[in-house]
Amino acid sequence: MVSPLRGLAKKLGFGSQEQKSITLTDPLALELFGVVPTISGANVTSLSALRVPAVLQAVRLIAENCGSTPVKVYRDLESGKEAAKDHAAYRIVHRAANEWTSATEFRTLLTVDALMHGGGFARVVRYGDGRPFELHRLEPGKTTVLTNTVTGEPVYRVSEDRGQVDYSFSDILHIPAFGGTSPISFGKEAIGIAMILEQHMARLFGSGAMPKAMIWNEKAIPGNENGEKAISNIRKGFRAAFGSGSNTDPLILENGWRYEQIALSSTDAQFLEHRLEQINEIARLFGVPPHMLYQLDRATWANAEEMSRSFLQLCLRPWLDRWQDAYNRALFTEDERESHYCEFVIDDLQRADSAGRAEIFSKLISSRVLTPNEARGTMNLAPLPSGDELANPFTTTTPAAPAAPPAKE
Repeated sequence: MVSPLRGLAKKLGFGSQEQKSITLTDPLALELFGVVPTISGANVTSLSALRVPAVLQAVRLIAENCGSTPVKVYRDLESGKEAAKDHAAYRIVHRAANEWTSATEFRTLLTVDALMHGGGFARVVRYGDGRPFELHRLEPGKTTVLTNTVTGEPVYRVSEDRGQVDYSFSDILHIPAFGGTSPISFGKEAIGIAMILEQHMARLFGSGAMPKAMIWNEKAIPGNENGEKAISNIRKGFRAAFGSGSNTDPLILENGWRYEQIALSSTDAQFLEHRLEQINEIARLFGVPPHMLYQLDRATWANAEEMSRSFLQLCLRPWLDRWQDAYNRALFTEDERESHYCEFVIDDLQRADSAGRAEIFSKLISSRVLTPNEARGTMNLAPLPSGDELANPFTTTTPAAPAAPPAKE
């Protein structure tokens, strides 16, 4: 039986979602089951892609950095900001998302979900008064993002033991990947080529796809009994000379037989260059500098530090912004967002260029562009009582003491 309130909600558009129907002949249907074919023929899924070392390192690099970077809840003050340790969200984002998962591990898991499946999801468990209590991770395969056709707001449909349940956007912590699609799905062809190259190398050196050497005779007659006997004797001599690895006796051939070592041709040797290029392709796919995937052909001490800064600004920072936005949307009320917010403490990530940061702050303070307290706020430090003055500390001098009056006669 449908209640009158539910019928009224349907008429007003609440609870109605826009959902596209997909037939089995639609190419999108293959995407739902994770069996999208590639031109190379490799079956690339979120799990099989992690068998490629470059993909595994890229996913681990982004996810672990998002997880290990600390997050705090701040409260705006008239002069600066302070850590709001008395807020219920502080414990969730800084210490533990729930009783069995730390905040670091929780961010790592949801970032991996976003990188592998296109989105990471968690449900906000609240106290009776609406304050956030815990975050519970949701499996990406059991969560569907829909759209309310009237308000345009997202609705999250989660498959639970009791059936499908719809949640509002304020009750779900959503970490989306770029475009809502996993980088692995966007780069199936590049990852598939890397998988094929690795399989080719494994067959080449593991199962003997190419023999180590060739023994041949131009005058040997196929089917000749003497020829077959000579081949059998040569095979026994070859195994005795090279099979155990400890025999130092030379291999002696007779009756015109020749031994020729087989080397890789120039075309076969180039596939090593192809493997390095696929690492570069995977680095482009995830936005990670190649040297962080241990592709060090063009890395030097000078550009490695510059690429580390570009990793923070161009790759990791967008993921941290997505986390901050998701935290602020799910853990604070509309009124609390006016004064409270979550922010990552990225000082540890910038320590590699601490000398450059110190020099920049020193110049900005001496040129009276920033006050000492504004510089300290950038480093998440508490303000000083006398740090709000725009003064150059390198030119300010203590005024001289007044001269003593002349002594009276």
